[in-house]
Amino acid sequence: MMLPSTSQPNEPMVVNCAVYSKETGRKLNDITIEAISDVLPRTDCFVWVGLHEPDEALLEKLQEEFGLHDLAIEDAHLAHQRPKIEVYGDSLFIVIHTAQVVEGKIRFGETHIFIGPRYFVTVRHGASLSYAPARKSCEQTPELLVLGPSYVLYAVLDFIVDNFLPIVNTFQEELTALEKDIFHDTFRRETLERLYRLKRELVTLRLAVSPLQDILNQLTRFFPNLICDEVRVYLRDVFDHAARISDATNAMGELLSSAMTVNMSMVTVSQNEVVKRLAGWAALLAAPTLIASWYGMNFHNMPELENGYHYMIGATVLICTSLFIWLKRSKWL
Repeated sequence: MMLPSTSQPNEPMVVNCAVYSKETGRKLNDITIEAISDVLPRTDCFVWVGLHEPDEALLEKLQEEFGLHDLAIEDAHLAHQRPKIEVYGDSLFIVIHTAQVVEGKIRFGETHIFIGPRYFVTVRHGASLSYAPARKSCEQTPELLVLGPSYVLYAVLDFIVDNFLPIVNTFQEELTALEKDIFHDTFRRETLERLYRLKRELVTLRLAVSPLQDILNQLTRFFPNLICDEVRVYLRDVFDHAARISDATNAMGELLSSAMTVNMSMVTVSQNEVVKRLAGWAALLAAPTLIASWYGMNFHNMPELENGYHYMIGATVLICTSLFIWLKRSKWL
């Protein structure tokens, strides 16, 4: 049987659309979206389609070619879905959250995956790296690509999970850089703001990573008509990576919470030290103020009215010196 037109898809939303042999694991041809239905009946090959933020018309065309469920297409168009895995007949619909560092900030996106016996489709929304490296890796190992769409699923999921690692490392580096500011004596508003921003981004990252474990766990145990037994061992490896990332994010979440608490405690301690010093100087100044106030009163028989002020001055100096030494030893000054 001859393959349909080999022209490269010209829609900007279609990243790739190609046919791969199940016998040799090699790419046979690039095809157009309209030609998918002509290739799909063949049992010796499968179709791999990659889309980036497609419009409603393109998704309707995709649904027509693959016979996808209405609810899955609706979710793929609207995006903003929670990570999940749904079964529709002999196909799976999987939603995965992705992350990417853009201009020094972490951005989050979604990838919607349709997988059937003879096709694999990815729909990317928001911040997400291209899956070209995963495609290249699959094409360089045709002996594994003969396993079909389930191996492609592993390659894409492995690529997504591995992209979380640099982001986790970025969190760890920034938290390490903040340690000096956390234990600084003076209050710095920007330090608390950075800690809060890290905490917020980490919570979002945890919401993206944690559900991956449940999805991967289901993929390694169920769906025998779609997931080859040979692929399950690879999926378990991805599950281990996701579990390590999840543990790392949980640990950093606790560290960030502790860091925010420590930072506020250090600020409170610093403020208490300032109050202690102010109280110490106030006590030191209270003695001469009290003595001077006595001698400023209009008593009829004021002591030492004629002379003796040098005794009063000496007593004041002695009292103030004693107070200063005592407060200094008590670390109130």
